[in-house]
Amino acid sequence: MKRLLLATALIAAPMLAHAADAPKIDPVKLAAHIKTLSSDAFEGRGPATAGETKTVAYIVEQMKAAGLEPGGDLKAGKRAWTQDVPLGMFEIKGPINAHIMVGGAHIALNQGEQIAIRAAMTKVDKVSIQNAPIVFAGYGVKAPERKWDDFKGLDVKGKIVVVLINDPDFETGSGDFGGKAMTYYGRWTYKFEEAARLGAAGLLIVHETAPASYGWATVKNSNTNTMFDIVRKEPTKQHPALEGWIQRDTAVDLFKKAGLDFDALKKQAQSRDFKPVELKGATFSAAYAVDHKTIVSKNVVGKLTGVKRPAETVFFTGHWDHLGVGQPDAKGDKIYNGAVDNATGIAAMLEMGRVFAKGPRPARTLVFLAVTAEEKGLLGSEYYAANPLYPLAKTVGVLNTDALDPAGPAKDFTISGSAKLGLLDDLIAHGKKAGRTYTPDPATEAGYFYRSDHFPFAKRGVPAISFGSGEDLVEGGVAAGKAFSDAYRINAYHQPADEWSDSWRLDGMTADISLIQGLGLDLANSTRWPEWGAGSEFKGTRDASKAQRK
Repeated sequence: MKRLLLATALIAAPMLAHAADAPKIDPVKLAAHIKTLSSDAFEGRGPATAGETKTVAYIVEQMKAAGLEPGGDLKAGKRAWTQDVPLGMFEIKGPINAHIMVGGAHIALNQGEQIAIRAAMTKVDKVSIQNAPIVFAGYGVKAPERKWDDFKGLDVKGKIVVVLINDPDFETGSGDFGGKAMTYYGRWTYKFEEAARLGAAGLLIVHETAPASYGWATVKNSNTNTMFDIVRKEPTKQHPALEGWIQRDTAVDLFKKAGLDFDALKKQAQSRDFKPVELKGATFSAAYAVDHKTIVSKNVVGKLTGVKRPAETVFFTGHWDHLGVGQPDAKGDKIYNGAVDNATGIAAMLEMGRVFAKGPRPARTLVFLAVTAEEKGLLGSEYYAANPLYPLAKTVGVLNTDALDPAGPAKDFTISGSAKLGLLDDLIAHGKKAGRTYTPDPATEAGYFYRSDHFPFAKRGVPAISFGSGEDLVEGGVAAGKAFSDAYRINAYHQPADEWSDSWRLDGMTADISLIQGLGLDLANSTRWPEWGAGSEFKGTRDASKAQRK
């Protein structure tokens, strides 16, 4: 027996040594990536700025150093490190003159204060709206499958439409839109699109912190700077001439001056019987110049070619961009560094790439896609998904990392949204092995599923998730985790305060990344194809390409 134990030990010793020597996610390297990408020198990583040039160069340099291969556009038969992403770039030039007249009263609308107007993305040199009638259209939803129509045949041509953010179910938690969980009808992108389809002169969304899931500072910072869009042949089919947000207090005052009760109308809008209401005697005027041009931004693409099934790909995604240089905060800081959002996600991708490259080459190809212009509406990932470099039918799954928490190790983890799919089941299984539990998205009403770079893949049928750090911290539990995330959302999200801090705990982030990496490696060495759950709106699209996955 002793001889057997000795023999076993001799065999196990080199195996254990090999396991100990296996490359692991390095918190020191993570910190270096985050500090660099979120430094003032990178100027907030705005697309089409010097910050983009530095960011793309840095990511390419680090991918090369990690041992990845270029996986971008084919040029002269060889892959480049980047994929060109043509984008329309739109910027308001000079002052905005905007006001409302109602019942003889004048309501001033100052950019960034009472209103946040986005630069027009319809390829016009100026926007001029004079004395346009104003109508309230509830939540701005036309959902025939739910027998819901907030417009009821109203002709909105030439009018400014005012709508509420989120879904009609948000306040009550139950109804035709799935309760608290936001549908796409609740997203501001849908509301602008619907206004364009109906030919409205413009749409103003009433900002309220709870249903929006963020404060006015986020709205202001995200909507008053340079806008981007994918290049469209007919942009007016997606965008009305005027797109913007209006402060709740300003909207309440407007309704009151028009003889209407905002809260009463908001309650009425939660019913399918709601009918749009004209704000009698109220008109909206605005005039401003717009500069527009087409630029070419860059997605950065690295890969490790699989040794057995190279045509089958597992994707790791994250966005490299942030808001660039914008309006100053109370301290006068103009640089939106984006340390958490999303230097952490790109640092995670680079570290996973390094670890994968130093280990045995997997059966399937691993692709590391750092996308541009997420903050402008998921444009880099939308462009890739519409112009894939590797067939979507043979993309096994997408694992997105966006804004990992530096609060310390958590006992749980989550994903954005409440989608049912095999990829989540796989992640839960890997989490269980690491002693971590899955907590469903605690804020499905915020619509995070539609706000990360996995979504353009998901809506085309590719199984895709966006990983979220847990809130049940090892030290302090849920109370400490929630306090951390709430403080970040209120004080730093999309603000210059999203900066690196020496107080950050990277051991929790390291654990998160190792969990994602473990799932990716498992998928890359398997022959499985994760599926969407029964009843998913994306299942039919995926099933239609099943023959290509033999």
